[in-house]
Amino acid sequence: MLPGDRGLLADPYPAYARLRERGVPHRVNLRSGLYGWLVTRYEDARAALADPRLSKDPRLAPPDWQEAGRGRPLEDRSGLGTHLLTTDPPEHTRLRRLVSRYFTPGRLEVLRPRIERRVDTLIDGLARTSGGDLIGDFAAPLQLATICDVLGVPAADRTDFQQWTTAVVSSGEGDSEARPEALRRLGAYVGELADAKRRDPGNDVISAITAAADDGERLSETELLAMIFLLLVAGFETTVGLIGLGVWTLLRHPAQLRLLRERPELVDAAVEELLRYDSAVEVATWRFAREPMELGGVRVPAGRPILVASAAANRDPGRFPEPDRLDITREDAAGHLSFGHGPHYCLGAMLARLTGRAALNGIVRRLPGLALAVPPERVPWRSSLTVRGPQSLPVVV
Repeated sequence: MLPGDRGLLADPYPAYARLRERGVPHRVNLRSGLYGWLVTRYEDARAALADPRLSKDPRLAPPDWQEAGRGRPLEDRSGLGTHLLTTDPPEHTRLRRLVSRYFTPGRLEVLRPRIERRVDTLIDGLARTSGGDLIGDFAAPLQLATICDVLGVPAADRTDFQQWTTAVVSSGEGDSEARPEALRRLGAYVGELADAKRRDPGNDVISAITAAADDGERLSETELLAMIFLLLVAGFETTVGLIGLGVWTLLRHPAQLRLLRERPELVDAAVEELLRYDSAVEVATWRFAREPMELGGVRVPAGRPILVASAAANRDPGRFPEPDRLDITREDAAGHLSFGHGPHYCLGAMLARLTGRAALNGIVRRLPGLALAVPPERVPWRSSLTVRGPQSLPVVV
């Protein structure tokens, strides 16, 4: 069993349950040549996500792992390797502090009316055509416009940006050249965008952190480019996955969808339960043991690559009663690990929740006849180690 295996994309949970019952982390070998030890139990996963003995820096990995050509070694060759997902405190703390001020509840709340208007406009389009692709015609354009507005990406560049980020995150067969090329193009674009913001700054995140780098406040030029790269890619892909998986799940659970229509005040709880039940971030990004340590009852040598399976942890019956049952009234769903835990907790979690709530509210309020346009087994799934969800979701209205 491998995360991202094509045979398990639609439903990896029975396989995760078998691994979780065995308890200890299990070695997995990926098609890319990378390998690691997979953590599946909730308590082990939560502990690993916050353990300072597990580093985010892939340069601590064994040489054969680094030679597989993925992770930070590849991003370093593109000038994009030093960011929040590949650094540890105090470097990580410094980088995060600089950008976290732009993702506070107060700053994000002002976006709500604009996001809700976009939701209504996109739903108008689905209604006019009696359906379409909920990913390509709704979730992707909604989050693309939102994250690009926050960061300051010009509207004319957004189509190219979406194609590059999809190639960077996906890991399907035959993509050995697609990801390096997308990284190269993204690196070049990020550099051009930073130069443009220096010449003509706006009221956006990239303008602000570009000014900080120029003032010598905290970011070097390399850190600046890598930070912009990470915010663009992570801010887009994970929320698209949240919306796509959320709608897919509700359509497969009509009683829960009906309950949400009858009680729209449950939308906040519904978003948390959907995040728990089927996480768009199936596996957290890599960690590496700084020193020999114990994890999940086994001895972990220094340098061992660790993968935390958030999706498996979120279905652990030791933490969530009846974990395979979707229940949008569940009171403890917010304890899920879909946004991580500890110092690397997702910086964009608030923005993802805000967009996800607006999307579900709009769909529940305005599309009472929404249904899948194809049998569930014909829905295509994206192949990726980290971000999971339908590649497209054909629906009728």
